[in-house]
Amino acid sequence: AQHDSRVLFIGEHGSGKSKYSRLLHRKSERAPYPYIEVGVATLDPNNSARELFGAEEEGKIYYGLLEQAGKGSLYIDDIGDMDLATQRRLLSALESGRFQRLGGTEQININCRILTATQYQLEALVDEQKFMSELFYQLNVLQVVIPPLREHHEDIPELLNYYRDRFVQQEQFNYRSFSIAALNRLRNYPWPGNLLELKNLVQRLLIASDEEAISLEEVENILLQMNRTRGSKAAKTKHAGMSDNALQELFSHPLKEARELFEKAYLEQKLMDVDGSVGKVALVAGVERTHLYRKMRSLGIDAKQIVKNRT
Repeated sequence: AQHDSRVLFIGEHGSGKSKYSRLLHRKSERAPYPYIEVGVATLDPNNSARELFGAEEEGKIYYGLLEQAGKGSLYIDDIGDMDLATQRRLLSALESGRFQRLGGTEQININCRILTATQYQLEALVDEQKFMSELFYQLNVLQVVIPPLREHHEDIPELLNYYRDRFVQQEQFNYRSFSIAALNRLRNYPWPGNLLELKNLVQRLLIASDEEAISLEEVENILLQMNRTRGSKAAKTKHAGMSDNALQELFSHPLKEARELFEKAYLEQKLMDVDGSVGKVALVAGVERTHLYRKMRSLGIDAKQIVKNRT
């Protein structure tokens, strides 16, 4: 935080990379200035340059994220999913320290600190020519590896209590304490979904019952439900529509998480329908194939594995 170099956060999905990024911003001299966060997966590939660099259209100025961040910090999540055209434009801006809005002629200085994050090994994407080596070196000045939750399980009890207290205070859920047996079970659980999964589990436990103590049986039941959702059974079962329970489950998540869950279920089902043909899914979904591949990678979808599970 005492330096001003670019930082690349590396960690699994849900491990809390954005939380560390916000902490870094708050501890730095840029804390009084804006902190802007954007996920590459949420950017339209056809419009990402406009979102990042802004535009001048019909005498009006649209300020991109680089300008909106001002003297603060711009955090770009899922940087490994950025299309090559935007990578080239970003590389040019970082090398020169300046950029032009689309349709503009004025050179704008980059004043913000660039923070990025990925769940991939960018070196492998460089080898596959999916990520520019020059951009990797520009972004990877300082590297912070965020460990998955299973590698710091001693923090799990405190995290469980933190999210419980947060839900009780912010959403007026009834206060519940964790039994020793429940706490021991969760301390030794591998948490494949990391902090996002832990937060979701706490929310479910508080909703599930008004009993003061959270029992081991409750924990086991919810873990079973979560693992079933994560498994291949959901992809094998076809539905004409979403049930009320499924909708309620979706609505229990923040918007970004709900969108990711829906997109994952949607794409997995479409892949099942067409025997894993990504090209056919792209046509059905109305998206470009390259964008679909990036989306599948960001959601952890393996077309071949989905077809294999069905058989």
